[in-house]
Amino acid sequence: MFYCALIIFFTYFYTAIRLQPDRPRRQHEEVRRLHPGRSAGKKTSEYIDRTLTRITLPGAIFLAMISVLPDFMIRWFNVPFYFGGTSLLIVVGVALDTVRQMESHLLTRHYEGFLKKSKTRAVR
Repeated sequence: MFYCALIIFFTYFYTAIRLQPDRPRRQHEEVRRLHPGRSAGKKTSEYIDRTLTRITLPGAIFLAMISVLPDFMIRWFNVPFYFGGTSLLIVVGVALDTVRQMESHLLTRHYEGFLKKSKTRAVR
């Protein structure tokens, strides 16, 4: 349970640091644009923060479940699983990022793409 709580906490922490809900408010004020249905200012920042909080919760719970699943399978079902949950998340994240970078390099050279049915291709 403590491991799951740490994963959920650090998911929120990373989201808050990475996305900074205050940044779009400053950009809107500089460019004088308005968020649909909201004026640029504190209300925009609160709206973005509330939306991020609602979106982050299911993602954090999913990450916690994926991280705990290998330990659960080893202890309860005696499955010889050689990866921990955290390493599984890292491997999948690195693999997706590598494919995305390969796609971007190939598309800059006007190739059709590395994977024909990839969803990471840019829209032309």
